[in-house]
Amino acid sequence: MKYLGVDYGEKMVGIAVSDEEGKIAFPRMAVPHDEDLLALLVTIVREEDVGAIIMGDTRTVSGGENPVTKDAEAFADTLAKATAVPVRPAFEGWSSIEASRYAPKGEEHNDAAAAAIILQRFLDMHEGAVQ
Repeated sequence: MKYLGVDYGEKMVGIAVSDEEGKIAFPRMAVPHDEDLLALLVTIVREEDVGAIIMGDTRTVSGGENPVTKDAEAFADTLAKATAVPVRPAFEGWSSIEASRYAPKGEEHNDAAAAAIILQRFLDMHEGAVQ
């Protein structure tokens, strides 16, 4: 099964897609968080035949809410309804820092790479199966 990874942010959203077997995550793009975001994600889910969406959990490392948590959770619900595909949270702590370690100089902040890291963590922990 193919998965979509989402690194949700107030200004930008990172997007990653797995291979058909749900084993390897690939960064796809970073897009503005605007009125076109939902339609774009719905299109990707349909065109790529995505079976589940893995969205970074915006909570703090200690589990507390941050300023974007409520919006992110509401967006996850809206996305699940719009795509009829399950949306699962996944730990995203330090994903941007991890992504920056592998980025070319000058491109250290890459939301698509962070989305791929979030998705890859999920795939590795769940061996490609939605729980």
